[in-house]
Amino acid sequence: MSTPLLQNYLTASAGRRPEATAVLYNQQSLTYGLLEQRSNQLARLLKQAGCRRGDRIALMIPKSLPAIAGMFGSAKADCIYIPIDVTGAPQRVARILESCEPTAILAAGAGAGLVEKMLAAGSIAPGTRLGWLDFDSARLPDFRPDFLWSDVEAMPAGPVDYANSSSDIVHILFTSGSTGVPKGVMITHANVMHFVEWAIRYFGARPTDRVSGHPPLHFDLSTFDVYGTILAGAELHLVPPEMSLLPHKLAEFIRRSKLTQWFSVPSILNHMAKFDVVRQDDFPALERLLWCGEAFPVPALIYWMQRLPKLTFTNLYGPTEATIASSFYTMPGCPADEKEAVPIGMACEGEKLLVLDEQMNPAPAGQIGDLYIGGLGLSPGYWRDPEKTAGVFVPDPADASERIYKTGDLAYLGENGMVYMVGRADTQIKHRGYRIELGEIETAFHAVDGIEECAVVAVEVHGFEGLKICCGYVPRQGVELSPLALRQKVTDTLPHYMMPSQWMVFERLPLNTSGKIDRRQLKELFQQQEEQAAAAGR
Repeated sequence: MSTPLLQNYLTASAGRRPEATAVLYNQQSLTYGLLEQRSNQLARLLKQAGCRRGDRIALMIPKSLPAIAGMFGSAKADCIYIPIDVTGAPQRVARILESCEPTAILAAGAGAGLVEKMLAAGSIAPGTRLGWLDFDSARLPDFRPDFLWSDVEAMPAGPVDYANSSSDIVHILFTSGSTGVPKGVMITHANVMHFVEWAIRYFGARPTDRVSGHPPLHFDLSTFDVYGTILAGAELHLVPPEMSLLPHKLAEFIRRSKLTQWFSVPSILNHMAKFDVVRQDDFPALERLLWCGEAFPVPALIYWMQRLPKLTFTNLYGPTEATIASSFYTMPGCPADEKEAVPIGMACEGEKLLVLDEQMNPAPAGQIGDLYIGGLGLSPGYWRDPEKTAGVFVPDPADASERIYKTGDLAYLGENGMVYMVGRADTQIKHRGYRIELGEIETAFHAVDGIEECAVVAVEVHGFEGLKICCGYVPRQGVELSPLALRQKVTDTLPHYMMPSQWMVFERLPLNTSGKIDRRQLKELFQQQEEQAAAAGR
């Protein structure tokens, strides 16, 4: 217990208030005392099954109480857990399993079907232990597990001895790779603890808090939800995934659960604003609203801030490689203008943001440069990929003994000392001889009255231009807004060379499994549209 480890948060909170509720999901709950005992029992069973320090445990479990028990049990067994998206493509999951070579796979719920597909395809190595963690052991999967939840409950529930240190990896989060091969980002106990302990202090979290658990567990935002709640001794209310498609149900969930904190990607908040589900002075228990992962369209932010004027609104920024978030900006007041830029703010404690030019020198205030992150949250790198790690985790030009991470984002330092995001470096294109940042086009459209959300991408086309700027957008409910009308609304804002030439109107923009706008899918839709138009013109 003397070594700082994430599972110690649970042990400490369980020692203080064992009867307090720790996690709730679909009318089921676990107290702190029971979660502590069950995770101890699971850790013992994993060790008995042959799992050793540093072994990988694949969690093929949807967001649920067994999933939380699986996370803590794996950590207590000195193992590395890998949360798997159970709705993911089997081929992608197969590549993850091939890469991480798990000693054991823990499954429950919809994970059963995924395990069965992996077994049928020969994607699970012989000798891999299979555990079925459904709390109701009467519900058995078609595959034959090596142990059931009833076997977990039969193990001794007392404290477990740990061999891990805080610099050991606690989990590997697989993100999309540009080559189509998932990248495994290694995250240590210390990485997570550094951010979580700062955030708990900054936000003033306490045992009476009731915290949302909206993101899927394979997405790094959920790391703060789980460990931040447990450290505070508060209640974690896991949000059923299907509610993201039902904004009225999501609003009712916040009311019924009496949440004090909400944390998600902005796409969900934007969707709720689109359907106008937030009443004036709604959610009386809610105290703070946090977002991370992408830009929050300012019109939607204004919608939320006008309706909930008593809340604290905080923008967090940070890639998975820097553990949850590296910077923060708490809104001092509601934006007066829909075109107002919201910064990503300043570095969290123990972190640093660097805006550097092409020569790796600090860019002057107002000049756009590449955004780098340094500090205690930096991942050790990518799982079994030293070449890719060395490509983006580079020496700090101010101190070669320290590493910094190249985010791939463009930013600038404002005169107020705050950092402002411009967009992705790979969304800066050369079009008709002009260098264009696609994020600037999106900002212009987000300021249009009648636009709910939009995304701008560039697709390759045949001909002298090489690229075509494309815009997918969602009109506000009850608003008729044709592409021609939309063009006319921004003619005074955007020069002709930045104007999209291809358009799609959506009821909702495509989202990836993390709830962010799926720009890759959007590009594919526009490319298909382009190919169909070319074929029709032949």
